[in-house]
Amino acid sequence: MTETTPQKRGVPLWVQIVIWVFLVGLLALVGVILSKRQQGTVQPGDKIPDFTLPLFSGYEYEGKSEVKLSDLQGKLVVLNFWASWCKPCEQEAAELEEAWEFYEPGGEVVFLGADYVDTEPEARAYLKKFGITYSNGPDMGTKISQMFRIRGVPETYFIDQNGVLYYVKIGPFLSVDEIKSIVAQKLP
Repeated sequence: MTETTPQKRGVPLWVQIVIWVFLVGLLALVGVILSKRQQGTVQPGDKIPDFTLPLFSGYEYEGKSEVKLSDLQGKLVVLNFWASWCKPCEQEAAELEEAWEFYEPGGEVVFLGADYVDTEPEARAYLKKFGITYSNGPDMGTKISQMFRIRGVPETYFIDQNGVLYYVKIGPFLSVDEIKSIVAQKLP
């Protein structure tokens, strides 16, 4: 009687190919994500793609429940990312409101607040606490903040009349004069 040893069978070729394709795809995805993170925030000189910010009721823009960047062509836009849980945001809230009240009558400058990773009740309490009157709304699904590749809050982006970013402020403003000096760079 002869003993037969069972033959070892390897992993079928098609399974090996599927595994390798999956691994290469995973590595490519990780590479793209790391590349995006290394790019940092959008830079001055970048044309900002159009976006739509839904607005909280009571904080509409000219009676509209949402605002598109393209609707603001010809105006200077001050886009501030903030959150109710953000202590540095509280430090600049009064300065942003005061600057908005200064520019509002002229109609050449629009302030927009994008509430980041927050709940509406807390966001509304924050807006009321600091007497904010300029247009504000939630960054739904963090779509806008991802487009700007923000690193945290507060961050403020100054977009000129042609939709081109010309200044980025990371962290809170220290004074109303700081805001005015940045806005003045692009006002006639």
